[in-house]
Amino acid sequence: MKTTIVSIAREAGVSTATVDRVLNNRAGVRERTRDRVMTVAGRLGYLPEAPSNGAKRSALAKLDFVLPGGTNTFLNMLAGQIETLAERRRADGRINVHRIVGFDPDALAEKLTGLKGKTSGIGVVGLDHPTVREALRDVAASGIPVLTMVSDISAVPRIGYVGIDNRAAGRLAGFLLGRFMRPGKTQVALFAGSLSYRGHEEREMGFRHILAEEFSHLEIVELREVRDDIERSYREAMALLETYESLAGIYNIGAGNRGIARALEETGRARDVVFVGHELTEHSRRFLVSGLMAAVIDQNPRVEARDAVDWLMHAARGRPQPNLAPIRMQAIFRENIPEV
Repeated sequence: MKTTIVSIAREAGVSTATVDRVLNNRAGVRERTRDRVMTVAGRLGYLPEAPSNGAKRSALAKLDFVLPGGTNTFLNMLAGQIETLAERRRADGRINVHRIVGFDPDALAEKLTGLKGKTSGIGVVGLDHPTVREALRDVAASGIPVLTMVSDISAVPRIGYVGIDNRAAGRLAGFLLGRFMRPGKTQVALFAGSLSYRGHEEREMGFRHILAEEFSHLEIVELREVRDDIERSYREAMALLETYESLAGIYNIGAGNRGIARALEETGRARDVVFVGHELTEHSRRFLVSGLMAAVIDQNPRVEARDAVDWLMHAARGRPQPNLAPIRMQAIFRENIPEV
């Protein structure tokens, strides 16, 4: 019988929500409870088996990171940080970065399956899609450790998740936008790369919840998916600004800030619309300085790359997992932009 989160919860004597938090490496669970859940999950075969003491590992690990390609500046920064680590840590093993079409679950699944038998560990930023989940289960069943990054993937036997708490990030965005909104203004809009990314879905959820709790007078008029594409973000933002003359707030859940900023500039609405987004890049830094963006919620790609490589290196060699601190997020405003 297939092991499920329900069966793990029943055996461990905890709720399914607690099991989900443990398996997804989220905070809020006591260490004793976390250990009990992981022990039960391992015993029931939900997690990939660790190699036996007699198993031989190559001295040099081979790690593969599969990331979306395209114009997403943060993911390009993350890929660059992993490639920098690959150069610095040649003595530890080979680290490869693969860029694929980010919104094609079949292409991602094919790439993951193609790495079976050729890698010591896989780090992936991917869609939470049935095809992708099945490919990851297949890869993990073959004994390859899998690590999710930036956006988690549900119900797959991965060794951990490296990234921020995206639901908390959405709540922070909603809180900031709500506090920045001018009196009498009520209409806000959302942009997302794709809600097939669990991280984007969680940010939306957190955003909606904080508005319902703290800023119930605000109305979300639309959510538009733009696949993290700059030109598509621009076209959708132009259409949105034309449709809603009273629009006073925009939260961009994913990438494409440049397209939205361009639309705000061209329509002369930059000073009238509170614009909150993610990731401090060369572009969002410029938008903060000019006043186009009110706030940016940032995560550190260098730290994420380092932690992901460390985690997979340990797993590939059958070593205990390193004690890594959760990835922190930071609200950046014009007044506290850090030095490059």
